[in-house]
Amino acid sequence: MTGLFIFFVLFSCEEEVKKEETTTISFNTKMQKQFDKDISLAIAHLDSIKQDPNKIEKNFKESRKYFKKLEPVLSTLDIENYGFLNQPNILKVEEEDFTDIKIKSPSGYQVLEEEIFVDKKDTTTIIKHVNLIASRLKLIQKNTGFDHIKQYHFLWLFRKAIDRIALTGITGFDSPVLENSLEDSKIVYQSLHTYLSMFKDEFKDPNLFKMWKEEIQVTIDSLQGDFNEFDRYHFIKNRTHKQLTLWNQTVSDWKVQFPFELAIKNDATSLFSSDTFNVTYFADRNQKEITQDMVSLGTKLFYDTNLSADKKVSCATCHQPEKAFTDGLKISKGVTRNSPTLLYAALQQGFFYDKRAGGLEGQIISVVENVNEFHSDLKTLEKAVISNKEYVEQFAKVYPNREINNNDIRNAIANYIRTLIPFNSKFDRNINGLENTLSASEINGYNLFNGKAKCATCHFAPLFNGTVPPDYKESEMELIGVPKHNDTINATISEDLGRYEIYKTPERKHFFKTSTVRNAALTGPYMHNGVYTTLEEVMDFYNRGGGAGIGIEQEYQTLPPDPLNLTNQEIDDIIAFIKSLNDNISESEY
Repeated sequence: MTGLFIFFVLFSCEEEVKKEETTTISFNTKMQKQFDKDISLAIAHLDSIKQDPNKIEKNFKESRKYFKKLEPVLSTLDIENYGFLNQPNILKVEEEDFTDIKIKSPSGYQVLEEEIFVDKKDTTTIIKHVNLIASRLKLIQKNTGFDHIKQYHFLWLFRKAIDRIALTGITGFDSPVLENSLEDSKIVYQSLHTYLSMFKDEFKDPNLFKMWKEEIQVTIDSLQGDFNEFDRYHFIKNRTHKQLTLWNQTVSDWKVQFPFELAIKNDATSLFSSDTFNVTYFADRNQKEITQDMVSLGTKLFYDTNLSADKKVSCATCHQPEKAFTDGLKISKGVTRNSPTLLYAALQQGFFYDKRAGGLEGQIISVVENVNEFHSDLKTLEKAVISNKEYVEQFAKVYPNREINNNDIRNAIANYIRTLIPFNSKFDRNINGLENTLSASEINGYNLFNGKAKCATCHFAPLFNGTVPPDYKESEMELIGVPKHNDTINATISEDLGRYEIYKTPERKHFFKTSTVRNAALTGPYMHNGVYTTLEEVMDFYNRGGGAGIGIEQEYQTLPPDPLNLTNQEIDDIIAFIKSLNDNISESEY
């Protein structure tokens, strides 16, 4: 019966296409029909899994194919349900406050993939997940409409699909077992072509539409070969960035005005530029435009030791520009953890290793009140600033018509930190076509980082931290099993319980925020406890399978426990790539 249903879905859609050829139908209606067709087939193939146990793998792949066709639209119109359907096979813990902690077992296509493609299948578990996915898809189908869609909605979802493929799609992020990322990406591009064709009449310049068709076909043709051998560097440089330029040309051609900006600026033409990100997206909703006067004020406050109780400590004490805004110590003075870099820190959704602060301004409160740091309080901070005549004059200019207060003091410092996103490394200059100096080793290192080594499934380009693209709504935490000492024989896990100390959630023991790999060659020692002093030691840890690979067994380890089997040359290449991410701090006005 399912096969007959699939036939009728395809037949009816072909009939609708014929009708559309003779009548003018809005792009909203066309999108709705295509969406309904794809989601119906995704559901139908899930039903076939239950009906024919001999074709579980085939029907899973077919259902997932239609899910990937849905992805550009679904991931924009219904982010929450898309996230459910495409979540990793990791326990989900949501901690709003002490009275609202949710522990959710994962489901979705990634989970189902891991249940199906094993030596011994658990049919009961498979059917459970099939039912959960199918129910969610039916709910989505019932509640998803397209009448409200305007040109700018479509352009946003179209660009987001391009970004997603470049930053997570070709990394194996959501195909952990099959590593079917290249084929998945081809399906998404085919879907983009289908949807773009619905907007053909919107193009004032027909040649631009033709350029899109040709570019998409070239891109599909390029998504070939072995997952581990795929050249991701040149894909982004030659395909993704060209498509961002075409996208901006389309915006101009359609004369579209966007009501606001998302995480990535509306006029971005590169994913690896200081002009890529809308920094206010990551700030408080009341954040105002950052001016040079704000930054100048924040810079002075950042380096001012007079703000601390003993007048010996400033923000720069632990975050020194010459050390890529770290302090070079295993554990920073007066605290219990290694000092992370502030470079790109503004482009996160959580602060401190345990994410106990939700914003930069909130993080500063903890520093001010920590007895081992500023050893002060917010009122005393205000008094220290008010007592400085130069500060009084600057605040009157930057924050006019109000008295100096700790909120503005913290905002000024935070705004300085929000400028620390240089994107001027050797790698950035090369992928943006400004120079051609990357070695074969550095390029291969990037491809390994995003492929075989699976680094980019946690350290997402272009920030190479745990803030998940392309929506950038969450900065992930991981349990990787960091040892107390650099020991591979009798290793024991670090005594620091990480996120657990905030809400005492047992499932969060030893979880820490994923830090950026940018400038990592300058920011050792590594890990929250500074246990490793070289990048070679870090790579050895990951190559063994993290904590599990050195005998540290943790039920909720998020890092795959299997060895990566990287060769010495491959490790050298990855380290060469990481070194190419060093920003030229001396040329920056920090």
